[in-house]
Amino acid sequence: MSAVFENARSQEAQKKIPLLADADFDRVFAWHDGRKIRAAEFLADVRALAERLPEGRHALNLCTQRYRFLVAFCAAAVKGQTNLLPPSRAPQVLAEILRAYPNHYALTDEDGAPAETRTVDVRDAPAAKAAGAFAADAALPADQIVAIGFTSGSTGAPKANRKTWGGFCASSALNLAALTPSAGDAFNVLATVPPQHMFGMELSVLLPLRSRAAIHVSQPLLPADIALALESLPAPRMLVTTPFHLRALHESGVALPPLAAVVTATAPLSAELAAAVETRFATRVIELFGSTETCVIAQRRTAFDEAWSLYAGVELHPQPDGTLASAPHFLESTLLQDIVELLPERRFKLRGRNGDLLEIAGKRASLADLTKRLLAIEGVVDGVVFQLDAEPDCADEHAVRRLAALVVAPQLSEAHILEALRATVDPAFLPRPLRRVDALPRNTTGKLPRAALLAAL
Repeated sequence: MSAVFENARSQEAQKKIPLLADADFDRVFAWHDGRKIRAAEFLADVRALAERLPEGRHALNLCTQRYRFLVAFCAAAVKGQTNLLPPSRAPQVLAEILRAYPNHYALTDEDGAPAETRTVDVRDAPAAKAAGAFAADAALPADQIVAIGFTSGSTGAPKANRKTWGGFCASSALNLAALTPSAGDAFNVLATVPPQHMFGMELSVLLPLRSRAAIHVSQPLLPADIALALESLPAPRMLVTTPFHLRALHESGVALPPLAAVVTATAPLSAELAAAVETRFATRVIELFGSTETCVIAQRRTAFDEAWSLYAGVELHPQPDGTLASAPHFLESTLLQDIVELLPERRFKLRGRNGDLLEIAGKRASLADLTKRLLAIEGVVDGVVFQLDAEPDCADEHAVRRLAALVVAPQLSEAHILEALRATVDPAFLPRPLRRVDALPRNTTGKLPRAALLAAL
C-alpha cells in the first residue's frame, strides 16, 4: 500500500501546472502608467526573454520594476532555472549568495549589476512576438524549485528556503480564498513591498499569475506617490503594504480613492492603527501571518480580533522552543520561533517569540513588550529594543547579554527617554546603551536587520 501511495505522490509532484491559472489571455494582467498589459502580451514577453537567457542553474533576480520582475521570474522558471531572491541589494549579501549558488547569472533592469557576474538586462529585450502555442502550453512541473527565498536577517544571518511551483500555487490559492470576500475575484493590486521579499512575492507576483488580479508595475513608498498610483487603478483596489508604511500613510493626511482592502504583514500591526486606517479610508485591514519558510499561513482583521485564523490544511504544534508548522504543500514541517496559544475553531494567539523572551535575575520580559513600552512614550516617533552580542571575552555561554535601544525622538533627550522608560520597565531590563538616531535602519519591508542595528548603534 505504501508503494502505491508513494507512486501517487510522485505523479502528483511531476504533474505540470499552468503558468497562468486563468486561461483568458485577453484579461488585464498589469497596469503601467494607465496602459493595460494583457495576459497574452505578458506571455509573449516571457517567451521572448526565455529564448535569450543563458544556460545556468540559478538566476539572481534583481529586477525592481514589478512587471519586469514577473517576466524575468517566469522566463527563468520556464527555462528550468531557479530564481534567487536576495533579502537586500547590499554588495556583501549578493556576493555571499552568488558564492553559495554557482553556475549563476543575474537578471536586472538597472545599472550597477554585481561585478564579474554574467548579467542579462531585461530592458534590452527585443520586441516580443505573439505567444502562440506557448500561451496554451506554458506550464511548470509542480515539484520544480522555482525560487530560493532568504530570511531578512532580523534575527541573524539570512537563511535560504527552497520554493516549488506546486507549493507556491497552493499557497496562492489560500491567499486568494482569504482576500476574495473583501475584494472579489478580479481586483487591482498596488504593492509597496519589493517582489524579492516573500510577502511581496505572494501578494504582487503570484496573485496576478494565479488569479484574475492585475498588478500595478510600480513600488511607491511616499504617501503622495501611493495615492497617485492608486488613482490610476480602477476599482476594486487593494493596497499591499507594511505596518511601517501604513502608519506613515495614515499620518500624512493624504486622501486615497476607495479601497476594497488593505493587506499588511512583515511586522506587528497594532489594533489602534488598524482601526484608525479602516475608519479614515473606509476599508478593511487584513493582516497576514507567515514567514519566508512557510509563506502565509493565517490571517486576521486586526481592528476587531487579536486571534489569527489558520489557513485550510495548516496545522500548528506547540514545542518547547517554538511552534512546528505543517501543511500538505510544505516541502517539510517548519519550526517557527513564535510561541502560540491554540484556540478552538483553528484559531490561535501569538504569545511572543522564542528569541524575544528574556530572563534576568529570575525576572522575565520580552523584547517585543519592551519595544512597545518604548514606543508608548510621548514624543517617541520610532524605536526598538534589542540584545547585543555576547561580550567577546565572556567564556560563559549562558551569561546575560546586554540590552540596547535605538530611538527616533527629535524633541527628547536620551536621559529623558530612559527616565520615562524607567517608570514602566523593571531596572533589570532597561536598555543600556540607549541611543537617539535620526531614523532606524529599516529595509524596504520595514524590518530591522540585526547587522544594521548593530552598525547604527
